Amino acid sequence: MANGLPDPPRGLLTADAARSLVDSVDAFLFDCDGVIWKGDKLIEGVPEAMELLRKLGKKLVFVTNNSRKSRRQYSKKFKSLGLEVTEEEIFTSSFAAAMFLKLNHFPPEKKVYVVGEDGILEELKLAGFECLGGPEDGNKNIKLEADFYFEHDISVGAVVVGLDQYFNYYKMQYARICISENPGCLFIATNRDPTGHMTSAQEWPGAGTMVAAVSCSVQKEPIVVGKPSSFLMDFLLKSFNLETSRMCMVGDRLDTDILFGQNTGCKTLLVLSGCTALPELLDASNKIHPDLYTNSVYDLVGLLQK
Repeated sequence: MANGLPDPPRGLLTADAARSLVDSVDAFLFDCDGVIWKGDKLIEGVPEAMELLRKLGKKLVFVTNNSRKSRRQYSKKFKSLGLEVTEEEIFTSSFAAAMFLKLNHFPPEKKVYVVGEDGILEELKLAGFECLGGPEDGNKNIKLEADFYFEHDISVGAVVVGLDQYFNYYKMQYARICISENPGCLFIATNRDPTGHMTSAQEWPGAGTMVAAVSCSVQKEPIVVGKPSSFLMDFLLKSFNLETSRMCMVGDRLDTDILFGQNTGCKTLLVLSGCTALPELLDASNKIHPDLYTNSVYDLVGLLQK
């Protein structure tokens, strides 16, 4: 206790901590949903925080588990919200899925079945892969009759599962049968987030719910390429001449963003503007602790100007 006032909670971002953090890192890695925006609504103070950090010479990178959009589509979203962010500064789990297949020399004659949306399809096609599924399979139905036989493409060599608002029984069966019956078929998950801020009003089921359904049906765990897996970091390090010890991961989820930062050797800053609330962070059962936490990225502006 100093000056008769209680000490701030452990890890709370203060003016001194903010200055020390900025001095110790060269790049800030930002999650998007719950940190930069909620749905299509920009979180207050984000433009000011980004402008200040850029003026201080910091590299800004955006690392999102949301696979609904490609890097190109996300760049357009940033622009629509008044933020200038290039495709090269964006790393998505849909991009990670495509790069995983490319790095592992996925056979060109094989196809990829997608339980997900346009972001996955676009990144896979840009990487040169032929895809099936996606939103168009959201309108397909089946009839569980006695003699009904479900046809599928035996050339499918990988199934990629991500966030899918068109998820249905047809897609689940297509994914299940490919993974179970096509020899060597890979089961890849963009991420396992249970929920996410798909709108500004509330949280919605995340990709983890679709992944869990497919995983249960095949009794097999997927290869996860998004956070907290370190796979995305490999591409980031190849793109920028940076060291992880000189980076700070800023996110709103303990089990993905903060764990991703810890797994890859980054400093970590939790913001309470998204999924994680203060009681959850401070709960005795919580085992994932960020280096620092604060209400939102806008706090950096006020604290650095003190």
